[in-house]
Parts: sequence; C-alpha cells; structure tokens
Amino acid sequence: MTESSEWLIYRGAGEPHDGIERLPAPPPWRDFTGREAASENGGDGSEDRRLGAHRHLAELHRPGAEELEMINAALYLRRPLLVTGSPGAGKSTLAHSVAYELGLGKVLRWSIVSRSTLQDGLYHYDAIARLQDVQIAAQGGFGSAAGSPGAVESIGSYVRLGPLGTALLPSDVPRVLLIDELDKSDIDLPNDLLNVLEEGEFAIPELERIADRLPGGEAEVLTADGTKVRVRDGRVRCRAFPFVVLTSNGERDFPAPLMRRCIHLQLGRPDHKRLATFVRAHLGDEAARAGDDLITRFLERSRSELVAADQLLNAIYLTDAAAPPSRDRLADLLIQRLDRPR
Repeated sequence: MTESSEWLIYRGAGEPHDGIERLPAPPPWRDFTGREAASENGGDGSEDRRLGAHRHLAELHRPGAEELEMINAALYLRRPLLVTGSPGAGKSTLAHSVAYELGLGKVLRWSIVSRSTLQDGLYHYDAIARLQDVQIAAQGGFGSAAGSPGAVESIGSYVRLGPLGTALLPSDVPRVLLIDELDKSDIDLPNDLLNVLEEGEFAIPELERIADRLPGGEAEVLTADGTKVRVRDGRVRCRAFPFVVLTSNGERDFPAPLMRRCIHLQLGRPDHKRLATFVRAHLGDEAARAGDDLITRFLERSRSELVAADQLLNAIYLTDAAAPPSRDRLADLLIQRLDRPR
C-alpha cells in the first residue's frame, strides 16, 4: 500500500520532471513490444494481449457444452458463427482462442463502423496512384512499356485485399476471420455479405476485365497480412472456407437471410469462476486472489448495470500496481456503467 499520491506519474505541477521513468511495464493486454519477434515466428504478437500472458496458469477458454457445440457446428458446417453478448463477454477472444488451439495462424480482423461497406472487406483498388504512376512514366519517356509503373502487367500493385478478401484466398486449412461489431454497420452491410459468405468467392473487376492481357492471366496483389499472392482471372475462390466469427453487442436485429446462414451463439454473463479465470490468465494467481472482492462487486453490479470485463481487468491491475488507499473509489471510477443516459 502506497501513499495516495506516490503512484501518480503526472502530477499537474506545471514543471518538467523525470517521473516517466517510474512508469511501470504496461498491462499485458496493452503491451505491444513483442510484435516484431512474433511476426518473425509467423504470429502477430496478439496472443498474450488477447488470451492472457499467464494463460498457462489458467483454464484458457473453457466454453460450456453449448458453446463448444456451436463452435464445432460452425467448423463442421463451414458456416459463419454469429456471437452475441454484452461488451467484454469474450466474443472477440473466442476467435483468437480457436485460432490458437487449432494452429490456424494470425486472426484476420475487420472492425466494423457505420461507414463500412462490403468493398472495404474485400479489396481496395488505388486508381489514383496508378494514374499518377502512368503520368510520371509518360513524362519520363517510358510510356506504357511492359514493366513500367502503371503498365497493365503491374496493375496488381494497386490492389490490396481486405480482411474478408484475404480470408477467402485458396488454402488447405481455413483462416480465422473476425468481423467485429457487425451491429455497428450500415443497414445494408449484413445483406451485402450474404452472397460472398454463401459462395466463398468474389471478383475483382479491375483485374477480371484485363485478365487476358496479364501473363498467365495472373496478377500479384497485396493481402491484408502484407504478403503478396497471385490472383488468377481476377477472381478469388476459397478452397477451405474460413472460420468466420461475426460479433454483435445486440444493438440491432439482423435480417433473416443472414441468420439462416449463420450458427448463432449467445454468450451469457460470466460467473465468478469464469471471471476469476479471465483475470488469472491475464494477471496471474496473486492478482486474481487480491482482486477477488472486486470480482464479487463487479458481478453484483452486472445484474443491474451494463459493465464490461475489460473494465474489471483495468481496475484490478491499477489498484494492485498502484494500490492507493482510495482503492474502491478508483475501481468505481474505472468500472463505470456503459448504459447510463448521456
């Protein structure tokens, strides 16, 4: 237990000082330092942040019988899994847990906002960049010669696949695609997804219409992973349908055609055991024991208020690391109800 002001880094004193040197290591779920090493090993460095740096000490993700059945039904049937539940219930973590356990590589993430369109998820063609390169080549006397910037053969350089487009690339094992917070989308997006999720393929018109002028009908394009792949005849066709997780906080209903094509899993409120396991996976046994009273208070509040489990993590980490005397007050400030009127 420290004095109430000793844990403060910024003090509002109006004078420069070296307090930043006392800033401790970040919470495990906000530590981005391992990404370069993880990238060299084929990962993206998100495993510790998403699943917990101490997951070996805890039951990683032990879904109930119904959850296991729905997850496996989606795997067997090659259908998207629509996961609904309150914020912090573990919807996004589920996708990372499946990818980690089955060795399916980096999770492709498409975070939905109100302006998201199907095109965003499939691919982006940078026509302006290509036009600029054509003009620069013409000024340099290269014209449209083969291999020059903007030439037909280099059109793939201006195409980048989105998360959904990358997930549909042909592969022997499925990729994991997380389409996060679909309920934030424009009203048309759920319907726009239907055909692509049903057929497992899509066309890139910019490549399709000049495929006969490309060497072997192929163009080399960039993926959402940052790697280059060859696309034949301007079409992307999956071999192994990706494991698609659609998440929703329940802010809206989805059209029946989408629901018919998905396996629906509703995540309920976590109990004390599951929350303790969640805290243990991220912060270790000692923090889970020290924060047991906060877990109990969190559960009591969750019966009448909308609160998220990541708020609980923040509160346990900060009250344990800083341990100011006003522990309960600080915890209440960090775990504020998400459904209060604004």
